[in-house]
Amino acid sequence: MTTTPPPVFEGVDAPHAAEGIRGVIGRRRADRRTDAQGDRGIVSGHDRKKRGVRAGLGGVHGVLFVGLVVAGLGPLLWLAKSAVTPTQDTLRQPLALWPNGIDWANLPQAWNDVHIDQFFWNTIVIAAGSWAFQLVVATTAGYALSVLRPRYAPILNGAVLATLFIPAVVLLVPLYLTIVNPPLPGDVSLLNNYLAVWLPAAANAFNILLVKRFFDALPREVFEAARTDGAGPFRLFWSIVLPMSKPILGVVSVFAIIAAWKDFLWPMLVLPDPAVQPLSVRLPAVQQSIELDVFLAALAISTLIPVALFLVFQGVFLRSAGLGGAVKG
Repeated sequence: MTTTPPPVFEGVDAPHAAEGIRGVIGRRRADRRTDAQGDRGIVSGHDRKKRGVRAGLGGVHGVLFVGLVVAGLGPLLWLAKSAVTPTQDTLRQPLALWPNGIDWANLPQAWNDVHIDQFFWNTIVIAAGSWAFQLVVATTAGYALSVLRPRYAPILNGAVLATLFIPAVVLLVPLYLTIVNPPLPGDVSLLNNYLAVWLPAAANAFNILLVKRFFDALPREVFEAARTDGAGPFRLFWSIVLPMSKPILGVVSVFAIIAAWKDFLWPMLVLPDPAVQPLSVRLPAVQQSIELDVFLAALAISTLIPVALFLVFQGVFLRSAGLGGAVKG
């Protein structure tokens, strides 16, 4: 049997010719893999080039976009519109745009007559305190479990993780009894005290594990270099870890403020005095005693802070969606 000799290009030696052929074959295989990966979907790349398919996909995308905008912004826009609409217009024509004019008096009436200003301030104090306590506990606990890593760190990590499997309603009664009779000297009660809201909010296992996971991805070489230069645990935490952790600090901050802003059950239990209650507790209580338009104006005022927080920190959410390593190289 005769074998066909490999092709030899004129003016090129055989080894270089073989390498050139292998390179061409490799590129063709890579192109085929790329084409195959591009076709892994509902619509292949070849079909996307058709005018009818492109028009259909564009229509579907447009409908989905409009649906998401209506579902996401529709309630907020309707609330903003109803806040300056008379009650009769809201009841008779809820989707009409001010058939009998705009009633701007609802906003100052909700702010002054219903004392929304006082409840608004109470909510800000509760949210700010919850944010500060949660940030301190989450960062220090995550730093201890991730960077310091004592010998019993796995046990602590397991204990913190185990608390996530306990329903919050199970802890409601013992936590309330602890607030009524805290383990402090003397006859002391934390009822009608903002500490009754701040301290339980600080013990948030989800935030601790979230911060720990972020700290795990930070480069250990930086920590070792700081220790070599003489940095102690506190200096390492304050000057090295925290400046590198701005994304996760922003995420935890937004979570903490929004959770405190919308919390209803626990502030209602531990803050029975109306003078210290937040908006989430007082608005349902005063609903029966005020007009609908004034109540909707009060609701619109109460949504200003969460909406503003989202607009300010939306970039932080997008950059920290994966919560991967913050520093590379």
